[in-house]
Amino acid sequence: MSVSTGAEMSSRVLTVPNVISMVRLALVPVFAVLVVVGEDGWALLVLAVSGVSDWLDGVLARRLNQVTRLGQMLDPFADRLFIFVTLIGLAWREVVPLWLVLAIVARDVLLALTVPVLARLGYGTLNVTMVGKVATFALLYAFPLLLLAEMPGWVGAAAHVVGWAFTWWGVGLYWLAGLQYVAQVRRLVAAG
Repeated sequence: MSVSTGAEMSSRVLTVPNVISMVRLALVPVFAVLVVVGEDGWALLVLAVSGVSDWLDGVLARRLNQVTRLGQMLDPFADRLFIFVTLIGLAWREVVPLWLVLAIVARDVLLALTVPVLARLGYGTLNVTMVGKVATFALLYAFPLLLLAEMPGWVGAAAHVVGWAFTWWGVGLYWLAGLQYVAQVRRLVAAG
């Protein structure tokens, strides 16, 4: 059972990976504005930078031995925020249906309900599972592709097919990971 108690983490705030995560968070409103005003090319660039920074902060945290409590909270928060803002922007532009927004948000609400239970038991956040990482990866690649699908011609058509494939896999894995997290919490409650 994989639960982060925070004992093995550093409490440092100003580290290279944390700064990268903070920059990624700062890019969220930039991306939102770009999507709303229809600057899809720039929005895609911001998403690409966000995706690279997501990978980079994790690699640097491990290589530089700068894994921190803050980083372990910032990274998934930035991912979820980017996913949420991208979904809202794409739904506002009618690129994705409302049910997709509700499916993603409902899973995150379900997991948010486990936080007080974990806190009451004296645990920190649950460690991200491989299924959770793959789900986030799929969704973070699906949405730029769905935005790219708005382009006319074969590029848009190909992006539409691949984007929806990533979306379906991402949503399925996102919920599977969520159910795994809930099962972990249940085991902790039963053991505690």
